Amino acid sequence: MIAGFLCVFDGHGGAKAAEFAANHLDRHIMDQSRKRCANEIVEAVRDGYLTTDAEFLKEGVEGGTCCVTALIQEGNLVVSNAGDCRAVMSRGGIAEALTSDHRPCREDEKQRIETLGGYVDSHHNVWRVQGPETKVLKIEHDCEFVILASDGLWDKVNNQEAADMVRPLCTGIEKTKTIFCLQKLVDLAVKRGSTDDISVMIVQLGNFLS
Repeated sequence: MIAGFLCVFDGHGGAKAAEFAANHLDRHIMDQSRKRCANEIVEAVRDGYLTTDAEFLKEGVEGGTCCVTALIQEGNLVVSNAGDCRAVMSRGGIAEALTSDHRPCREDEKQRIETLGGYVDSHHNVWRVQGPETKVLKIEHDCEFVILASDGLWDKVNNQEAADMVRPLCTGIEKTKTIFCLQKLVDLAVKRGSTDDISVMIVQLGNFLS
């Protein structure tokens, strides 16, 4: 049973692909998960991503989107990404990147993706990574929160800085004030010169301990 599904999108070449994915990706992943056993969640997420991508291509619209998703199921955290949106978890105050940034226009990244069985192409002048990267972790007591964000944040704020900024408000007596954490992260990235889209989401994992 899925307890939560959260995602951040970063549209490239316009907002249409991001809007399409935001409206359809969760449904496709849920549909795939219902067809499979609980231990096949990685395959369900992959097929949900690919189905959404295939449907968007039928629209004949230019553009693409990066995304990072966090699915919570039976005490597990399932994190997936395509592109350079990133998920970072605070585990006892130590920042841990749960995803790797996919920048397929770089030759070394293109080779890495292809070695893992994926492929990269360019459609309407937008690079496309076929297939997400997925990691499954059991939510333990030291798993405090996960930050999901677009590269507009991560290009200017490193993983540990972000975790350090969020942790006092997510783990202390004022842990309900998540909105302040989000604003502080955005403000820091802007102050350091970020001009890219900045989308940030925080998931407090203590709410999902099994």
